[in-house]
Amino acid sequence: MRELLTIGVFARAARLSPKALRLYDELGLLRPAAVDGESGYRFYDPAQLEQARLIAWLRRVGMPLARIRRVCALPAPAAAEEVANYWEQVLAETAARGRLATFLVDYLSGRGSAVEDAATMLGIRYAARSELGLVRTSNEDTAYAGARLLAVADGVLGPGGDRASTAAVDALKPLETLTVPAEDLLGALADAVGDADRAIQNIAASTPSGGAVTTLTALLWSGSQLALVHIGDTRAYLVRDGELFQITQDHTYVQSLVDEGRLTAEEAASHPQRSLLVRALTGTGGARPDLSLHEAVAGDRYLLCSDGLSAVVPAGSLREVLNGPGGPQQVLDGLVALAYAAGAPDNIACVVADVVRLETPATGVGRDGGTGR
Repeated sequence: MRELLTIGVFARAARLSPKALRLYDELGLLRPAAVDGESGYRFYDPAQLEQARLIAWLRRVGMPLARIRRVCALPAPAAAEEVANYWEQVLAETAARGRLATFLVDYLSGRGSAVEDAATMLGIRYAARSELGLVRTSNEDTAYAGARLLAVADGVLGPGGDRASTAAVDALKPLETLTVPAEDLLGALADAVGDADRAIQNIAASTPSGGAVTTLTALLWSGSQLALVHIGDTRAYLVRDGELFQITQDHTYVQSLVDEGRLTAEEAASHPQRSLLVRALTGTGGARPDLSLHEAVAGDRYLLCSDGLSAVVPAGSLREVLNGPGGPQQVLDGLVALAYAAGAPDNIACVVADVVRLETPATGVGRDGGTGR
């Protein structure tokens, strides 16, 4: 029988720490060959070194544990393809961060932004709906679309939820009429979210429980720059060249388990605590929204929605409808119809917006990307 290695010896040979090996055991990535029944000490077979080194290499390139688990379960050719796909995604994300870094360097050094002239030729067409679910008696969802602002908010069921979602969106609406340069979009959004949180604090104080909670996902336009603010499990999607991309990450308990590699995306979809939020607007002053800049391209289509749509309509069906014929209103009606066909257990809030090229440079609010519906 081949001699087993202690966890310390195996860790040194694999260039992993014992702590990492214990985590990989818990996640089912790399089980020890034997465990001492009395001490709980782990022992490994030397034949496991190849898999351990593969895991170490994949971690070194930054691959999340959940994706590593998929790679390790694949035959070598398919695993190689999965690694190539992951690295292509990393390069695309790095390029996007590089563009943002270049923009910031130009701004901080006084050279300004190079996107404004070209941006005057872009506008948006949009539609918004908020509908009551089939098993709900009240609607806490809010959807809004204007020439420069798109937003959805999903208030938590209970006293104050509907007012909290409305207040969150209302706090952002003044940005539509303000002149906000592209370089200050994120700051303006962050300030507006602070205003929203303070408004929710007042709402919470008037409820029997003393609480009011809502999610918020919104896009603010200036030129071809889009500023995204997101907190909670409402979502933003982008359709570009026929492909559907989710550009927000849910702030939920189960998503944190997925990020840690403890659940797969498929397992998370049916988890009993999938709606448990770990971040939201609560009026307590501790809001930590995600803020990011994106560049719009003519032909892009954006979807903002509450989980009343995303939780019951698969991504493939969303992609099919979003790539279908018709303008924002027709597409929006098709998405809501899908949610109802799936039983609509929750309320549904959606915004669909198309980025279009204007024939001539616009003035006023159109200069910042709005064309109306």
